[in-house]
Amino acid sequence: MHLFWQRGYEATSISELTAAVGVSAPSLYAVFGSKEDLFRAALQRYLEQFRRERGQLLAAPGLSARAAFEALFEAIADGFGRCPARSGCMLVAAETGGLGEAAAHLREVLGAHRAGIEAGFRQRIERGQREGDVAVGVDAAALAKFLSTVVQGLSIQARDGAGAEPLREVLRTALRAWPPA
Repeated sequence: MHLFWQRGYEATSISELTAAVGVSAPSLYAVFGSKEDLFRAALQRYLEQFRRERGQLLAAPGLSARAAFEALFEAIADGFGRCPARSGCMLVAAETGGLGEAAAHLREVLGAHRAGIEAGFRQRIERGQREGDVAVGVDAAALAKFLSTVVQGLSIQARDGAGAEPLREVLRTALRAWPPA
C-alpha cells in the first residue's frame, strides 16, 4: 500500500513490490493475480483505514456540519503533515503518479472512490440541513464538490512538501466560504 501511495501505480515495479512484501513474484501473483489486483487490494485497505480513522468524524453526534468538517480537516492536515513520505491522499497520489494506457481504466476506479467521498460530504451537509445548522437553500452538492476539491488540492500540496500548519491554513480559508446557517 505504501509503495503505491508514495509512487503511484505505474512507477511502482513488481520487483519493488516483491522486495517490500518479502515474497517472490510467483507468490505475489499466486495471491493477488496481478499488479492491478494488488493495487486494488491496497486501495481498499487505504480506504478502510481512512473511513475508520477519519470518516467517523463526519458522523460524530453533537457536532454541527461545519464543526464536523473542521474536525475532519484538522485530522487530514495532521495526517498529511505527519506523513514522512509526504504522500498526500492515495486516491490523488495514484493519479498524479501516472496511469499509463495499460492502467487507464484504473482512473475510473479512483474517480469512483473520490466521488464516493464527495457523496459522503454531501450527505453530511444534507444532514446539517435537516438538523438546522446548514441553511436549506445551500446547494449541498456544490458545497461538497468544493470541499472535496480543496482536500484533493491539499493532497498535492502535501506531496509538494507542505507541512501541517500551511495545510491547516488552506482549510481554514476554505471554511470561511462556509455559508451561514
